[in-house]
Amino acid sequence: MDEEILVGGVNRVVRIGGTVRRPARRWTPAVHALLEHLAAAGFAGAPRAHGMDGVGREVLDFLPGRVPDCPLPPYAASEKALADVGELLRNYHDATGGFEPPEGAEWYFSPRTPAEVVCHGDVAPYNCVFRDGRPVAFIDFDTAHPGPRVWDVAYAAYRFVPLHDPGRDPGAPPAAEQARRMGLFAGAYGLGAGDREALVATASARLEHLVNHMRERARAGDEAFAAHLARGDDTLYLTDMAHIARHDALFRAAVICT
Repeated sequence: MDEEILVGGVNRVVRIGGTVRRPARRWTPAVHALLEHLAAAGFAGAPRAHGMDGVGREVLDFLPGRVPDCPLPPYAASEKALADVGELLRNYHDATGGFEPPEGAEWYFSPRTPAEVVCHGDVAPYNCVFRDGRPVAFIDFDTAHPGPRVWDVAYAAYRFVPLHDPGRDPGAPPAAEQARRMGLFAGAYGLGAGDREALVATASARLEHLVNHMRERARAGDEAFAAHLARGDDTLYLTDMAHIARHDALFRAAVICT
Protein backbone atom coordinates (compact mmCIF):
# COMPACT_ATOMS: atom_id res chain seq x y z
CA MET A 1 0.00 0.00 0.00
CA ASP A 2 1.24 3.49 -0.87
CA GLU A 3 1.95 5.70 2.13
CA GLU A 4 1.62 9.48 1.94
CA ILE A 5 3.54 11.25 4.69
CA LEU A 6 1.40 13.95 6.32
CA VAL A 7 3.23 17.11 7.37
CA GLY A 8 2.99 18.57 10.88
CA GLY A 9 3.17 17.54 14.52
CA VAL A 10 5.95 15.65 16.28
CA ASN A 11 5.00 12.14 15.08
CA ARG A 12 5.49 10.37 11.76
CA VAL A 13 1.96 10.22 10.41
CA VAL A 14 1.01 8.65 7.08
CA ARG A 15 -2.14 8.34 5.02
CA ILE A 16 -3.12 5.06 3.41
CA GLY A 17 -6.31 5.37 1.41
CA GLY A 18 -9.06 6.56 3.70
CA THR A 19 -7.06 5.99 6.88
CA VAL A 20 -4.32 7.68 8.88
CA ARG A 21 -1.63 5.59 10.59
CA ARG A 22 0.13 7.01 13.65
CA PRO A 23 2.55 5.61 16.25
CA ALA A 24 0.67 3.98 19.14
CA ARG A 25 1.50 5.27 22.61
CA ARG A 26 0.64 4.32 26.19
CA TRP A 27 -2.38 6.66 26.03
CA THR A 28 -3.72 5.22 22.75
CA PRO A 29 -6.21 2.80 24.42
CA ALA A 30 -7.79 5.68 26.38
CA VAL A 31 -7.97 7.88 23.26
CA HIS A 32 -9.55 5.08 21.20
CA ALA A 33 -12.12 4.49 23.92
CA LEU A 34 -12.91 8.21 23.86
CA LEU A 35 -13.29 8.23 20.07
CA GLU A 36 -15.59 5.21 20.26
CA HIS A 37 -17.68 7.04 22.87
CA LEU A 38 -17.91 10.12 20.64
CA ALA A 39 -19.05 7.97 17.71
CA ALA A 40 -21.73 6.34 19.86
CA ALA A 41 -22.84 9.79 21.05
CA GLY A 42 -23.31 10.89 17.44
CA PHE A 43 -20.52 13.47 17.45
CA ALA A 44 -19.28 13.73 13.87
CA GLY A 45 -16.44 16.15 14.52
CA ALA A 46 -13.74 13.58 15.29
CA PRO A 47 -12.12 10.67 13.45
CA ARG A 48 -13.17 7.12 14.19
CA ALA A 49 -10.63 4.65 15.59
CA HIS A 50 -10.06 1.32 13.85
CA GLY A 51 -7.61 -0.44 16.15
CA MET A 52 -4.02 -1.21 15.12
CA ASP A 53 -2.41 -2.24 11.86
CA GLY A 54 0.08 -5.05 11.29
CA VAL A 55 3.08 -2.96 12.35
CA GLY A 56 1.55 -1.63 15.56
CA ARG A 57 0.35 1.74 14.38
CA GLU A 58 -3.06 3.08 15.36
CA VAL A 59 -5.56 3.34 12.49
CA LEU A 60 -7.90 6.33 12.29
CA ASP A 61 -10.22 7.80 9.69
CA PHE A 62 -8.67 10.31 7.32
CA LEU A 63 -10.89 13.38 7.43
CA PRO A 64 -10.78 15.28 4.12
CA GLY A 65 -10.56 19.05 4.17
CA ARG A 66 -8.08 21.81 4.84
CA VAL A 67 -6.02 22.09 8.01
CA PRO A 68 -4.67 25.66 8.37
CA ASP A 69 -1.76 26.98 10.38
CA CYS A 70 -0.48 30.41 11.34
CA PRO A 71 -0.65 32.93 9.86
CA LEU A 72 -4.31 31.97 9.56
CA PRO A 73 -5.78 32.17 6.06
CA PRO A 74 -8.82 34.46 5.76
CA TYR A 75 -11.33 31.58 5.90
CA ALA A 76 -9.94 30.43 9.25
CA ALA A 77 -9.47 33.92 10.71
CA SER A 78 -13.02 35.16 10.08
CA GLU A 79 -15.48 35.93 12.86
CA LYS A 80 -17.75 33.20 11.56
CA ALA A 81 -14.97 30.62 11.80
CA LEU A 82 -14.12 31.77 15.32
CA ALA A 83 -17.73 31.40 16.43
CA ASP A 84 -18.07 28.04 14.67
CA VAL A 85 -14.96 26.69 16.44
CA GLY A 86 -16.46 27.77 19.76
CA GLU A 87 -19.68 25.92 18.96
CA LEU A 88 -17.79 22.83 17.74
CA LEU A 89 -15.72 22.76 20.93
CA ARG A 90 -18.85 23.04 23.07
CA ASN A 91 -20.48 20.19 21.14
CA TYR A 92 -17.36 18.09 21.59
CA HIS A 93 -17.22 18.72 25.32
CA ASP A 94 -20.90 17.94 25.73
CA ALA A 95 -20.45 14.69 23.79
CA THR A 96 -17.80 13.53 26.28
CA GLY A 97 -20.43 13.50 29.03
CA GLY A 98 -20.80 10.08 30.60
CA PHE A 99 -17.50 8.80 29.21
CA GLU A 100 -15.89 6.24 31.46
CA PRO A 101 -12.19 5.64 30.73
CA PRO A 102 -11.05 2.02 30.58
CA GLU A 103 -9.62 0.60 33.77
CA GLY A 104 -6.01 1.72 34.22
CA ALA A 105 -6.35 4.39 31.52
CA GLU A 106 -3.29 6.53 30.94
CA TRP A 107 -3.31 10.00 29.39
CA TYR A 108 -0.62 12.12 27.77
CA PHE A 109 -1.34 14.94 30.25
CA SER A 110 -2.34 14.20 33.80
CA PRO A 111 -6.07 14.68 34.49
CA ARG A 112 -6.99 18.03 36.00
CA THR A 113 -9.73 18.92 38.44
CA PRO A 114 -12.57 19.48 38.21
CA ALA A 115 -12.87 16.77 35.54
CA GLU A 116 -15.97 18.27 33.92
CA VAL A 117 -15.23 16.99 30.41
CA VAL A 118 -12.49 15.25 28.47
CA CYS A 119 -10.36 18.09 27.15
CA HIS A 120 -8.92 17.71 23.67
CA GLY A 121 -5.74 19.32 24.97
CA ASP A 122 -4.57 20.97 21.75
CA VAL A 123 -7.47 22.71 20.02
CA ALA A 124 -5.70 24.84 17.43
CA PRO A 125 -5.95 25.58 13.69
CA TYR A 126 -3.39 22.87 12.94
CA ASN A 127 -5.72 20.32 14.58
CA CYS A 128 -8.95 21.55 12.98
CA VAL A 129 -10.37 20.38 9.65
CA PHE A 130 -12.17 22.99 7.54
CA ARG A 131 -14.48 22.32 4.61
CA ASP A 132 -15.95 25.09 2.50
CA GLY A 133 -14.46 27.59 4.94
CA ARG A 134 -16.15 26.04 8.00
CA PRO A 135 -14.54 24.08 10.86
CA VAL A 136 -16.07 20.61 10.90
CA ALA A 137 -13.79 18.40 12.99
CA PHE A 138 -10.89 18.20 15.40
CA ILE A 139 -8.02 15.78 14.87
CA ASP A 140 -5.03 14.52 16.86
CA PHE A 141 -6.56 13.58 20.21
CA ASP A 142 -3.24 12.39 21.67
CA THR A 143 -3.29 15.13 24.32
CA ALA A 144 -6.86 14.39 25.45
CA HIS A 145 -7.33 14.21 29.22
CA PRO A 146 -10.08 14.81 31.78
CA GLY A 147 -10.26 18.39 32.97
CA PRO A 148 -12.33 21.58 33.30
CA ARG A 149 -14.01 23.11 30.26
CA VAL A 150 -12.18 26.41 30.63
CA TRP A 151 -8.78 24.67 30.37
CA ASP A 152 -9.59 23.70 26.79
CA VAL A 153 -11.50 26.88 25.93
CA ALA A 154 -8.64 29.12 27.07
CA TYR A 155 -6.07 27.38 24.88
CA ALA A 156 -8.41 27.35 21.88
CA ALA A 157 -8.95 31.09 22.38
CA TYR A 158 -5.18 31.62 22.49
CA ARG A 159 -4.78 29.83 19.18
CA PHE A 160 -7.84 31.09 17.28
CA VAL A 161 -8.28 34.69 18.48
CA PRO A 162 -5.19 34.62 18.44
CA LEU A 163 -3.79 36.08 21.68
CA HIS A 164 -0.32 36.64 20.26
CA ASP A 165 1.72 39.69 21.18
CA PRO A 166 1.48 41.92 18.06
CA GLY A 167 5.02 43.04 18.81
CA ARG A 168 6.35 39.60 17.95
CA ASP A 169 3.58 38.64 15.48
CA PRO A 170 2.72 41.51 13.11
CA GLY A 171 -0.24 39.50 11.82
CA ALA A 172 -1.94 39.39 15.22
CA PRO A 173 -4.89 41.73 15.85
CA PRO A 174 -4.33 44.69 18.20
CA ALA A 175 -5.25 44.10 21.84
CA ALA A 176 -8.67 45.78 21.59
CA GLU A 177 -9.64 43.52 18.68
CA GLN A 178 -8.29 40.48 20.49
CA ALA A 179 -10.50 41.37 23.45
CA ARG A 180 -13.56 41.65 21.22
CA ARG A 181 -12.83 38.35 19.51
CA MET A 182 -12.21 36.68 22.85
CA GLY A 183 -15.65 37.78 24.01
CA LEU A 184 -17.15 36.48 20.77
CA PHE A 185 -15.50 33.11 21.26
CA ALA A 186 -16.66 32.78 24.87
CA GLY A 187 -20.19 33.65 23.79
CA ALA A 188 -20.21 31.17 20.91
CA TYR A 189 -19.08 28.42 23.28
CA GLY A 190 -21.68 29.42 25.85
CA LEU A 191 -19.13 29.77 28.64
CA GLY A 192 -20.60 30.14 32.11
CA ALA A 193 -20.07 33.15 34.36
CA GLY A 194 -17.48 31.51 36.60
CA ASP A 195 -15.43 30.29 33.65
CA ARG A 196 -15.59 33.73 32.03
CA GLU A 197 -14.04 35.14 35.20
CA ALA A 198 -11.26 32.55 34.97
CA LEU A 199 -10.69 32.56 31.20
CA VAL A 200 -7.89 35.13 30.90
CA ALA A 201 -5.89 33.78 33.83
CA THR A 202 -6.38 30.26 32.51
CA ALA A 203 -4.97 31.25 29.10
CA SER A 204 -1.75 32.33 30.84
CA ALA A 205 -1.72 29.22 33.03
CA ARG A 206 -2.17 27.02 29.96
CA LEU A 207 0.85 28.62 28.27
CA GLU A 208 2.93 28.25 31.44
CA HIS A 209 1.95 24.57 31.53
CA LEU A 210 3.02 24.21 27.89
CA VAL A 211 6.41 25.86 28.47
CA ASN A 212 7.10 23.66 31.50
CA HIS A 213 6.07 20.56 29.56
CA MET A 214 8.33 21.42 26.63
CA ARG A 215 11.31 21.96 28.91
CA GLU A 216 10.66 18.77 30.88
CA ARG A 217 10.40 16.70 27.70
CA ALA A 218 13.58 18.25 26.29
CA ARG A 219 15.48 17.48 29.52
CA ALA A 220 14.22 13.90 29.26
CA GLY A 221 15.87 13.59 25.84
CA ASP A 222 12.88 14.18 23.55
CA GLU A 223 14.49 15.45 20.34
CA ALA A 224 11.31 17.01 18.96
CA PHE A 225 10.83 19.21 22.02
CA ALA A 226 14.53 19.98 22.17
CA ALA A 227 14.20 21.30 18.61
CA HIS A 228 11.23 23.44 19.67
CA LEU A 229 13.32 25.01 22.41
CA ALA A 230 16.25 25.51 20.07
CA ARG A 231 14.09 27.62 17.76
CA GLY A 232 12.81 29.65 20.72
CA ASP A 233 9.23 28.40 21.08
CA ASP A 234 9.35 28.73 24.87
CA THR A 235 10.39 32.39 24.59
CA LEU A 236 7.54 32.96 22.14
CA TYR A 237 4.98 31.62 24.62
CA LEU A 238 6.49 33.59 27.50
CA THR A 239 6.22 36.74 25.39
CA ASP A 240 2.55 36.02 24.76
CA MET A 241 1.97 35.37 28.48
CA ALA A 242 3.39 38.81 29.26
CA HIS A 243 1.12 40.32 26.59
CA ILE A 244 -1.95 38.66 28.12
CA ALA A 245 -0.94 39.89 31.58
CA ARG A 246 -0.49 43.48 30.34
CA HIS A 247 -4.00 43.51 28.92
CA ASP A 248 -5.67 41.48 31.65
CA ALA A 249 -8.23 44.15 32.53
CA LEU A 250 -9.15 44.78 28.88
CA PHE A 251 -9.54 41.08 28.10
CA ARG A 252 -11.47 40.32 31.30
CA ALA A 253 -13.91 43.16 30.70
CA ALA A 254 -14.61 41.97 27.16
CA VAL A 255 -15.20 38.38 28.23
CA ILE A 256 -17.24 39.07 31.34
CA CYS A 257 -19.45 41.75 29.80
CA THR A 258 -20.16 40.04 26.49
